[in-house]
Amino acid sequence: MNLRVATDIGGTFTDVVVYDPNLERYTTAKAPSRGDDLAAGVMDALGLVIDDPSGIESFVHGSTVGLNAFLQRRGERVILLATKGAGDVYHIARGNRMDMYDIRYRKPAPLIPRRDIIPIGGRLDYDGSELIPLDRGDIRRAAHRIRSEGVRSAAVAFLFSYLNPDHELAAAQALAELAPGVSISVSHQVAAEWREYERTASTVMDAYIAPSVSRYMADLSTRLGSRGMSAPLRVMQSNGGVISARAASERPLQTLLSGPVGGAAGGAALSEVLDRPNLICIDLGGTSFDVSLITDGQADSSPSALLEGLPVLMPVVDIHTIGAGGGSLAYLEAGGLRVGPESAGAHPGPACYRRGGTRPTVTDANLFLGRVDPDYFLDGNLTLDTRAAEAALQELGAKLGLDAEELALGIVEVLNAKMSQAIRTLTVERGIEPREFSLVAFGGAGPMHAVALARELGISEVIVPPDPGSFSAWGMLQSAVRQDFSEAFFRDFDDLDTADMQNRFTRLGGMAFSSLVGEGVDRDRIALIQRLDMRYQGQEHTLTVTLPGGGVSPSRDDRLAALRRRFEETYRARYGHSNPEAALETVNLRLTALGDVGRPLLQAGYRPDRPSDRPRRTGPVLFATGSYATARFDRAGLPPGCSIEGPAIVQEATATTVVPPEGSAAVDEYGCLIIEAPPV
Repeated sequence: MNLRVATDIGGTFTDVVVYDPNLERYTTAKAPSRGDDLAAGVMDALGLVIDDPSGIESFVHGSTVGLNAFLQRRGERVILLATKGAGDVYHIARGNRMDMYDIRYRKPAPLIPRRDIIPIGGRLDYDGSELIPLDRGDIRRAAHRIRSEGVRSAAVAFLFSYLNPDHELAAAQALAELAPGVSISVSHQVAAEWREYERTASTVMDAYIAPSVSRYMADLSTRLGSRGMSAPLRVMQSNGGVISARAASERPLQTLLSGPVGGAAGGAALSEVLDRPNLICIDLGGTSFDVSLITDGQADSSPSALLEGLPVLMPVVDIHTIGAGGGSLAYLEAGGLRVGPESAGAHPGPACYRRGGTRPTVTDANLFLGRVDPDYFLDGNLTLDTRAAEAALQELGAKLGLDAEELALGIVEVLNAKMSQAIRTLTVERGIEPREFSLVAFGGAGPMHAVALARELGISEVIVPPDPGSFSAWGMLQSAVRQDFSEAFFRDFDDLDTADMQNRFTRLGGMAFSSLVGEGVDRDRIALIQRLDMRYQGQEHTLTVTLPGGGVSPSRDDRLAALRRRFEETYRARYGHSNPEAALETVNLRLTALGDVGRPLLQAGYRPDRPSDRPRRTGPVLFATGSYATARFDRAGLPPGCSIEGPAIVQEATATTVVPPEGSAAVDEYGCLIIEAPPV
């Protein structure tokens, strides 16, 4: 009864990682994702490595249900209850444009039409005091419409409810009584922060995905329970922590970016183990390419995010995602070669899968170039057809005047260019120099392209962790139970009452302890992190600053001085300058509660069962500079300390690593593959 399990649903495959603390060993497996029944794909993958789920002590899941419902616009119809006179806040949105020179710009399409917004009488003042009592008759009429039209989800977002939630609580209670069974999202619980549009949009998003997430969590819990699992099901959150499936059903918005965040969590754990504070993490799977940063050992995060132009107020790990992966389709557009974002997925998949796909993909290109072993794909569970890949390449190549070899190299080059630009978006465009980072490559296809990306960006070191194809799921095992709390705190910095601030943090801390204890975390394993949203007076946006020393300083002046220094350092790191003489103000208090439930980190002393540093075979592989006789190694046998000179291919069950000519690789004491990328 002590197995620790994590599962991650990808666009093509569902990954599972099992850690057995008695053997101190990980076991991994992949199964095709089932787009029509995601829970079945999870059970398929779990069945490959565990016969009896009753032995599971901890189960963490990366869910894509909410994100899929949003991206595919398959969420529930939502009725929004808004303050009378302010019902158009959601549709008016913001007047600013992300790109003012884009003549094709269109405002993001809202999730609900204006006809589904019901104005409710009642009004709070700017300080939260009541100006007009809540109109109970409006609530009853709204409940009647919800019942009569069969709506299953409602959002409640009233003005200034983040200061005084009484009206929202009364409206939610009345709806629960008058329209039983309807999912209800209230804005002060979703995002207790100012900015009416962003808070309303977040609440609508929460209501839009809530029924889908709740049904999925209930379905997966039932299936696991029927197989004998009694351990609690936990779900990865967008903030890099985990919560119970029950809490995820109550606050579904927190799971929106659940899947991609696992890789960032794994990167933070790897940073700690390898003592490399700055990492660029890339996750290249079948359909998407995700980039995240680890700076000073922590995953970069933000208090908000934009999803297809719609704002979401919640702490999120900063992840930049583009449509690029092994299944990305190559095609002709405007006389040129394009790759992605459309993907062949798992069905029909690339042409080489022989499942009905006929269009060339990145996997077909890598197979034809000799980088993928057709007999060792997915640990030999899927044999690839090189001739089918070649036929698909030849058909498209004829339209471009290229032979199959030229087209395959072109597909890889185009994909690498897209991924390099995605990395620059999180680094160069923020004033961060990629050369000062190591590149961590994972996902089924990440290690295959990693060195080429590193060379493009001037990065000298590439790290490929053990079982890279399941690294995101491994990262979920390293995550703490986490809850975030926030409260509006508008103050001039020079007049800041630190005693009042600490009292507010103490109250939030009491809520945090209660919440995490309810999640099954021992009180003595809970840590609290206090943060402030700050800005220069006159600015619109804020930076989040962690209070020095956990918020404890010997005097008010010392405490304010330390806070000021930290803000200036943060501002200078982000924007390249600061203004120490300018007046400051605070906007929000933020408190993060972390509950340690154990982390099975990588341990030194890695030893393969059957050590061997001899190649399995040597054969031709095509690179941009020509064809080379390339040795193929079985990673499972490579012992610590062994070195490999490029060109070389390192194969394993979940991924393939390419070491190009003039590159070299070595295995460290943790089983990581450390590649020295040759300069351009």
